[in-house]
Amino acid sequence: MLVAPSILSADFGNLQKDIEMINNSKADMIHIDIMDGVFVPNISIGFPVVKSVAAVAKKPLDVHLMIVNPEKYISRFKEIGATWLNVHYEACTHLNRVVHEIHEAGMKAAVTLNPSTPVSVLEEILPELDMVLLMTVNPGFGGQKFIESSIAKVKKLRNLINLTASKAIIEVDGGVTLETGKRLAQAGVDVLVSGNTIFKSEDPIKTIGQLKEL
Repeated sequence: MLVAPSILSADFGNLQKDIEMINNSKADMIHIDIMDGVFVPNISIGFPVVKSVAAVAKKPLDVHLMIVNPEKYISRFKEIGATWLNVHYEACTHLNRVVHEIHEAGMKAAVTLNPSTPVSVLEEILPELDMVLLMTVNPGFGGQKFIESSIAKVKKLRNLINLTASKAIIEVDGGVTLETGKRLAQAGVDVLVSGNTIFKSEDPIKTIGQLKEL
């Protein structure tokens, strides 16, 4: 199991401390949510913060763009240190083009689906993807309750990946705890994004280790 702590739940008053905690843990990447207040009803962080995180981070940056027109910023995120670039299916009119531009920029391409979007929409593009992120809550805010139907959705995506001979890995984000994480792992998830469960833990490094073992 790969684990990607979401810094949306970190202490922004002392972000470097939390990034160094992740560096010293068994986490595999750092998940960064970019929200524009248009595609989702919230605003999070921008380029200066991502650049500052990249300067301290020793883990790859998994940047999740919850924004309109994500194609406008592909090269910029590469420049400031992103390894993975996640764009929403719902935000891209020409998804194939966007995926190719992410690859051409030298990043790994991931596509995110909102809870109400079926996995079948990715059938044609799956062979081109490095990762698919399934939102297991509605995007925009941390700390939401896990959507139970996500378990079946993960299984559908795993079957579709096998059917299309895709090498894409499956990531989930939203309401991931040790309990839901175990069920998601059993359903076929490869990467767990977790925010509150990690950062509100008395021992975040231990919690990351426990998620890794699921």
